Amino acid sequence: MLFSSVVFIYLFLPIVLFGYYIVFKKSRKLQNIFLLISSLFFYAWGEAVFVIVMISSIMINWLLGYLVNKYKSDNKKCRLIIAVTVVLNLSVMFIFKYLMFTVQSINSAFGSSFFVPNIILPIGISFFTFQAMSYVFDVHKGHGEAQRNPINVGLYVAFFPQLIAGPIVRYETIAQQINDRKETLDDFSKGFCRFVVGFSKKVLLANTMALIADTAFDMPSNELTVAMSWLGAFAYAFQIFFDFSGYSDMAIGLGHMFGFSFLENFNYPYISKSISEFWRRWHISLGTWFRDYVYFPLGGSRTKTKSRLIFNLFVVWFLTGVWHGANWTFIVWGLMYFVLIAIEKLTGFEKRFTNLTFLKYLYTMFFVLMGWVLFRATSIANAFEYMKVMLGISGNSVYTAEVWYLLKPNLILILACALASAPIVPWIKEKFKSQKVFFNIMYAPLILIIFILSLSYIIKGSYNPFIYFNF
Repeated sequence: MLFSSVVFIYLFLPIVLFGYYIVFKKSRKLQNIFLLISSLFFYAWGEAVFVIVMISSIMINWLLGYLVNKYKSDNKKCRLIIAVTVVLNLSVMFIFKYLMFTVQSINSAFGSSFFVPNIILPIGISFFTFQAMSYVFDVHKGHGEAQRNPINVGLYVAFFPQLIAGPIVRYETIAQQINDRKETLDDFSKGFCRFVVGFSKKVLLANTMALIADTAFDMPSNELTVAMSWLGAFAYAFQIFFDFSGYSDMAIGLGHMFGFSFLENFNYPYISKSISEFWRRWHISLGTWFRDYVYFPLGGSRTKTKSRLIFNLFVVWFLTGVWHGANWTFIVWGLMYFVLIAIEKLTGFEKRFTNLTFLKYLYTMFFVLMGWVLFRATSIANAFEYMKVMLGISGNSVYTAEVWYLLKPNLILILACALASAPIVPWIKEKFKSQKVFFNIMYAPLILIIFILSLSYIIKGSYNPFIYFNF
């Protein structure tokens, strides 16, 4: 079920809010049970059979959390339980997400003819698997108490706002909130406004950019012009940003509406002046997950040799690429960022060339755009063909009138995307800090107008894809 769908806005969310605040308002235990049942129904709406996978993941990790807490004083047993946690969870991910890809790659590389199973990918499996593992890891580290009631672990793993596309919520950040959260009218109103902001990003900006990006990327390479290739790359960069950050905004907003506080997942990544900075601002929850559970345990940046630092970075970025999908394009994409970030760390790039800020920004955005071409392409060959057109080395035409026909009706929304990619709203809030009442008076009707406009788009059935369902 999509947040940006009629059934969610008009049926699911009102019913869940009514049940939570009216029917079960006097019992936190019943509220948690109701939210868990609602979340499982939300997941089953599109993937009914895979609810079994979800429930199995919850129960297995609840048991592992119980065991790692029970044997805290026994390091040998704890290490064994953590190893079992990693193996079991990653095995489930491998079977559903990577088995087909692995067998196909082996057949292609060695000319073998192993049977390729047709396995359907459960929506959001990478997100809820990482959350389930986080529960066991954080209990082991003492960053949250082990839950005796599996219902509470189920709510943490399956809570519908962040279930299928994040942000990846670390257990330690909401361990206390499961039973001790407080709902306030102020938090609810802030949550609703945040939901509307994310909703409009998705419906008005991401969906429109998707139409432009699809037009460019679906063109035969011999018909693609240089101008169209750049337009498509920028459109896809805006699409994936507002698609994913919009979903994160909606998830964070919904969390506030039910008394939960999730950490931010994006911080204006398109203003970055280095690749390292970009990844501190983009998909923050995934970056911190790999940092705390993979990079730091390997030794992080505090290594005795540069070769060890490079190895640690390689592991993290190889896994980042693999996490995103079963395709060589994602692996090459991850390795591209490994090379760039390794160079930046070894040269101290971020602390140098402070007088060349704009050039550093151009360098960053160039490689980010090239990365998105890899991410969007169906194969590495297709990605390189597209890049050759962008760089003007394919012999294709520079421009045709088709570019203008596609650009003209969307100029205002493209400008809106560019403006929304910069921290303009925080700047305005800061300017109006001394006039808070006036700002709030202006803000409320603006949110309402945006909400109504976004609703009109989904009611008329506008194009509504969602990229991160694939992960």
